[in-house]
Amino acid sequence: MSFMNSSLFVSYLIVITVLILTPGPDMLFIFATGIRNGPRAGFSAAIGVCAGEVVHLTAAAFGLAALFRAAPMLYDGLRLAGAAYLIWLGIRTLLPGGRSIAPVAQADPAAAEAKSTSDAPAARKAFWRGVLTNLLNPKMALFSIAFFPQFVDASRGNVALQFLVLGACFIAIEILIDGPVGLAAGRFRQLLTRRRRVTRAMDVCSGSIFLSLGAKLAVTRW
Repeated sequence: MSFMNSSLFVSYLIVITVLILTPGPDMLFIFATGIRNGPRAGFSAAIGVCAGEVVHLTAAAFGLAALFRAAPMLYDGLRLAGAAYLIWLGIRTLLPGGRSIAPVAQADPAAAEAKSTSDAPAARKAFWRGVLTNLLNPKMALFSIAFFPQFVDASRGNVALQFLVLGACFIAIEILIDGPVGLAAGRFRQLLTRRRRVTRAMDVCSGSIFLSLGAKLAVTRW
């Protein structure tokens, strides 16, 4: 790619791989969703988070991060809305009446097919929750505008195309890392859901993660 600085690009790939491998809010959200609703929902949450990041990357390119810095109240409003949403998810998950997946005997093809059908709404909800939690975290826009320019070589020209390639690589690597995290969390739940007490414990675990993410977003400004 003649429009990219090769050494900068390789450094970028290494840095973002390490960043994405490091457990952060997105990975914890995806893990909690998988533990809560199964592998299909966990993977869908990862795709939803990445879809939200596409919006952030595009918005950052058009100066949204600068707008947040110029209007702190707008930033705080979005941040608190995101925190409230995560806390609501946590409380809803912790309530005894909260929905969770039910174990299905895999030996029964009809039951397995019914389970696959019932998983679809949960997967759709997980996708949109992933989108919403990411969009309501304004830190992503600030991160994008602060991080990506470090790996752009303006002397090569095509700055917009360089941003596009860097963003596409970020999304692709995140799917490759966080997608399996959601799948693995869901598989782990399926292995343990034969006992109601264990199922409840996992619901408490995922609900606590949602609450902690919401609390952290609420108290951290920049």
